[in-house]
Amino acid sequence: MMAEEQRKAGMERELALEFVRITEVGAMAAARLMGRGNRVAAEKAAADAMRAMFSTVQVQARLVVGGGESDEVVVLEPGEEFGTGDPPEVDVAIDPVEGTNLVAKGLPNAICVLAAAPRGCLLQTPDIYMEKIAVGPRAAGAIDLDAPVAVNLREVARALGCSVEDLTVVVLDRPRHENLIREVREAGARIKLISDGDVAPAVAAAIEEGGVDLLLGIGGAPEGLLTAAALKCLGGDMQARMLPRSEQEAALIRRMGLADIRRILRLDDMVRGDDVIFAATGITDGDLLRGVRFSGRGVLTHSVVMRSRTGTVRFIEARHHPAKKPAYGRSPSTSG
Repeated sequence: MMAEEQRKAGMERELALEFVRITEVGAMAAARLMGRGNRVAAEKAAADAMRAMFSTVQVQARLVVGGGESDEVVVLEPGEEFGTGDPPEVDVAIDPVEGTNLVAKGLPNAICVLAAAPRGCLLQTPDIYMEKIAVGPRAAGAIDLDAPVAVNLREVARALGCSVEDLTVVVLDRPRHENLIREVREAGARIKLISDGDVAPAVAAAIEEGGVDLLLGIGGAPEGLLTAAALKCLGGDMQARMLPRSEQEAALIRRMGLADIRRILRLDDMVRGDDVIFAATGITDGDLLRGVRFSGRGVLTHSVVMRSRTGTVRFIEARHHPAKKPAYGRSPSTSG
């Protein structure tokens, strides 16, 4: 029995590193198109690279959430199968480029991200809006999505042992957040407005010295699931609620198993069990990860991978040699 347990643990460790290889090639492929103004091409290049690298991994993976639905093309379809088709069976959530506009404009904080858990453990979230509040481990249990902003800030500050004025709150810079931003300012907290990509800032809130204390506001539901997976690994906390804008979106939520579409979703609702892996690689420089760097000595990547079962968080710096491995993103259409 001991040998079997060790074999399973070893397989999981190998999968964690395999998933990093997948986000690395996705980030490198997208980074080739940084600043060229074509977010769809960058996202498609990353998705193609990830799909090809996935084909080399011994796993039977099913996509339940596929970030990457751009205006012109859907680059990853929920239900798509990845891997060699061999056990273990897992569900995956992928966003090939979290922050497509950031890559298109050469702005900070774009990442390539993936989360995986045993089959049936990841909530199937449609590509709609989601209201979110997320914090790190020290403030776990101190948040309430239904409470006023000032109350949440006061409770988080109390949990962190600081004043509300010391808190840094990340909010997407959108017209829909006008009242939220006003309430945060009136409470006295500091605000970091971001133009796109709320996964990396939420993860930063759960890492010591991340420079962020909590994430507030409305963003994409697929990104919310990826955030939940990371926070499950880090011991953080998150609450969320689906925000359908039409009866069609409400019906979609119900078909995916949420009968009460106004119910507050907690971490265990979005990511069940204690066996989840989260991996991300920086595309452009950011608060959490450095971006891809190309040089005559190779391609440099900076990634993070974490496992909820062990609580281990690894930051990985890698140097890739396209001459020895041409599949590592020599051109935007090349995958690994």
